[in-house]
Amino acid sequence: MLMLSLLFGAIVGLSLGLTGGGGAVFAVPMLAYGVGLPARESVTISLISVGITSFAGFLLKWRKGEAEIPAGLLFACAGMVGAPVGTWISGQLPEMLLMLLFSVLMLLIAVNMWVRGTRGRLQAENCLPATHCDVQSPDDVKDEPSCQRDAYGNLILSSRCAWLLLLIGVIAGILSGMFGVGGGFIIVPALMTFSGMSMLRAVGTSLMVIAMISASGIVSQLVAGQPLNVVVTICFVTGGLSGMWVGQAASQRFSSALLQRIFAIAILLVAVFVVFRNLYQE
Repeated sequence: MLMLSLLFGAIVGLSLGLTGGGGAVFAVPMLAYGVGLPARESVTISLISVGITSFAGFLLKWRKGEAEIPAGLLFACAGMVGAPVGTWISGQLPEMLLMLLFSVLMLLIAVNMWVRGTRGRLQAENCLPATHCDVQSPDDVKDEPSCQRDAYGNLILSSRCAWLLLLIGVIAGILSGMFGVGGGFIIVPALMTFSGMSMLRAVGTSLMVIAMISASGIVSQLVAGQPLNVVVTICFVTGGLSGMWVGQAASQRFSSALLQRIFAIAILLVAVFVVFRNLYQE
């Protein structure tokens, strides 16, 4: 059990380091079906592992200047409000229904990652070698309908922009509290789409948001009386930190578009497995 916890934690950390979000959905199925823990306890351990691993990853990104604190804090505060709501909702659902809903979430994440990966590949193919297609200048995003940036590239938090980021943050928090996911699959594309943030900065900012939302989810889970296997948690977190370090180092060697599509396929396969186990279990 302990070796499996280390291995599964490393896989989750690796996926977070490579993609910045989305890969955390592996945690609950691995803990529930690989280690054999109850679904709700798996959610709590997932939140702890994802939160600590994401915070470690954020510190590395922050030191490189690859994170935007103001936008991240706005997102995170909203998510921390939503996480206890998600915890309450999950407590009202039968375990089988909770896992089936989780599989639906995984399918949505897989589609989202595949679309992002495909768009990234097309952009790379149409990008001239001398240009920097992944970097958005203020002029590129000044006409965005929701969020704008000043001449120095700093985000202008207008009321419309702030409310939009708060709304998406609450949704990410609810999903985090329900399923033990960080919400990066929502946060990364939202930051890129609505705040004009580059992929590199969106991933770093997302890790900070995930860490803060996870902290709120952990507290709400423990207050709700959810059990916690401390030994498994320590092994899972240790594996996650190791995987995060490897993932962030390896992310420089691979195309983000390719990684998105690979993880989309993996998540889809796990979602199908979860559905099969819950609908056809004895």
